[in-house]
Amino acid sequence: MDPTDALALLMSPEGRLDPYPTYERLRAHGPVVQAGPVFYVVTGYAEADAILRDARFGVMDDALRDQFMPGWRESPAVLSISRSMLRTNPPDHSRMRRLAAGAFTPRRIAAMRDVVRAQADELVDAMLAADEPVDFMAAFAYPLPVGVICALLGVPAADRPLFRRWATDLTGVLEPEITADELAVADRGATELRDYFTELVAARRRAPADDLTTALVQAHDGGDRLSGDELLANLIVLLVAGFETTTNLLGNGLVALLEHPRAAAALRERPDLAPAYVDELLRYDSPVQLTSRMSTAPSRYGDVDLPPESWVIVLLGAANRDPRRYPDPARFDPWRAQIAPLSFGAGPHYCLGAALARLEAQVAFPLLLRRLPGLAVAGRPERRVRLTLRGHATLPVSVGRKAAPVTVPGTPPGAAGPTP
Repeated sequence: MDPTDALALLMSPEGRLDPYPTYERLRAHGPVVQAGPVFYVVTGYAEADAILRDARFGVMDDALRDQFMPGWRESPAVLSISRSMLRTNPPDHSRMRRLAAGAFTPRRIAAMRDVVRAQADELVDAMLAADEPVDFMAAFAYPLPVGVICALLGVPAADRPLFRRWATDLTGVLEPEITADELAVADRGATELRDYFTELVAARRRAPADDLTTALVQAHDGGDRLSGDELLANLIVLLVAGFETTTNLLGNGLVALLEHPRAAAALRERPDLAPAYVDELLRYDSPVQLTSRMSTAPSRYGDVDLPPESWVIVLLGAANRDPRRYPDPARFDPWRAQIAPLSFGAGPHYCLGAALARLEAQVAFPLLLRRLPGLAVAGRPERRVRLTLRGHATLPVSVGRKAAPVTVPGTPPGAAGPTP
């Protein structure tokens, strides 16, 4: 298949639901493929890792947005994202990242372990009390990360249910293509989130607390090192990135574990194996499938010359299944050596919340398998028609108290090989 046709397939609803076969069609043309004038796609692990670390590549800045996205300043969603560290380059990115990292400390993250465990136990209790089948996404995969990131930000527990819709709406703007209707929905979510955080920031100025919002407010007020727009934009991104990716990791990961019962049984007995399992789950079915970069200088990757102002789509999900890096890459194997998925990116834009996402998954999966030994898929999971953020809309499960569940669907898209 021609690279341009393969890319069009990838952007279609069919391609978004199951991108892995299309990745292989693109990979057949090489680890870096030209798919249009100054437009390139990266499927190779080594090339993706190097480009994400290469200072000659950056994210789309205001000047490029003006060129490629006329009218973007009229969109609250695009404007919010563009003012955050997610969509800025040095020196603004370096300054914002340093300030946020100073608040997002290892000590603060490590202190969240007991919070994660307590919230996960409460959610399992509720699953055991609910009628079956239980939608795992609604009952566990969404509320756990939302509860954790809201606790970190200092969002009152009563307000947490609001954030699922807001974040789901807003993340549409992270997709490589978006319709006018989808952009309108994203704008609505961005506007409501901004209004909420404006009030929360005012509350923290009146009464500081030991939370991330207060830390960022103090970074803003201590010499205006974060502008008002930057403060609100980064709070929005920290919230959205803080739970959307983890929600997808929990849903994708549970399906993989239940379809590999020997591996699940080993993790149930050996929770200390969780770090390796989580890294393999991230590699096997990444919650974030792609990111993009623009080049500022000529470079050469995969025997392909990339001129300045090239637009590069880095397919993280494809790189994680590069057979040059991972033998038999479509097989789930938590015993692989040197698992280092690119699911959280690499280089300056490496996900600030990666450690928290890993912590939540490392706590959640052993706990679920231990407390719900009869856990099984109880219907056909429904995927969200998204490419950048890959996850489930619904995931019906039985917790093992009643009749045997419906037959579990076959091996997930792109998967193959024996059960470990």
